[in-house]
Amino acid sequence: MEPLGWRVPFTLGHEVGGHVAALGAGASGFEVGDAVAVMSPHSCGHCIWCARGQDNNCDDSIVGRGYGIDGGLARYVLVATTRELVKLHTLDPVVAGPLTDAGATSYHAVKRTLPRIPPGGAAVVIGAGGLGAYAIQHLLALTSARVVAVDVSTDRLAYATELGAHDVLEGVNDDTTTELHRLLGGGANAVFDFVGIDQTITHGLQSTGKAGAYALVGAGNGSLRGTMFDKLPRDGEVFSFQAPTIADTLEVIALAEGGKLRVDVDIFPLDRVAEAYEKMERGELRGRAVVIPD
Repeated sequence: MEPLGWRVPFTLGHEVGGHVAALGAGASGFEVGDAVAVMSPHSCGHCIWCARGQDNNCDDSIVGRGYGIDGGLARYVLVATTRELVKLHTLDPVVAGPLTDAGATSYHAVKRTLPRIPPGGAAVVIGAGGLGAYAIQHLLALTSARVVAVDVSTDRLAYATELGAHDVLEGVNDDTTTELHRLLGGGANAVFDFVGIDQTITHGLQSTGKAGAYALVGAGNGSLRGTMFDKLPRDGEVFSFQAPTIADTLEVIALAEGGKLRVDVDIFPLDRVAEAYEKMERGELRGRAVVIPD
């Protein structure tokens, strides 16, 4: 982990929510007992990126809660500044936690592509579980696009349909790409790849239409082979990023408190955390695994 800038040891536990237990000297804006969510990526608050509101590009954002700095698999979590907290009004911290990364990262991707999606356009979500499930909902909330979910799991595709996806396609291959073009009458205005392996990158780009956007969000260590010129969307946009901004997180929490997002969670006590990881590894979780300390 050290080559990533993550200095061990640190406590695991990503996407954190809870209640304020105590306040340090000078802390303002919060009271003991307040329900809060903790920003997922870390940022310094004073570099040029933070000043621009692009704090997800801060050099410090290579680390975050549960990856490089102490996370939430503990009874108490230390927070250095109140800029790392979101006050919750109606949302349970159990539900808010997953929104700080899975919900906000997918939201950032969708916001980036909004200028590329015209009224009545089309968007494709590759990988319908986890972040992809939120992306489907963000697209439905923020655009009038036809939303197509693509996945290898029939269970995740059924879930995507529950969330409102207009069409679902099983598999990521030449046949599904051909079927996608048939459904849409061409490529999509935006394609979101929440997997990021060779296969999804190749077919994701093939599914992106002229002047469209391809968002590589999944960190699957995939690559694109061969010459680039004929593989990228003409007059389009290809981008990646690591994390959401503070503004993204605030906006997603507001959407959820307004009843615009469905957040499914699978709850485990802290003494069953190993079981939660095993179920995640086997793909047996419907929502995000949320671990609650004893």
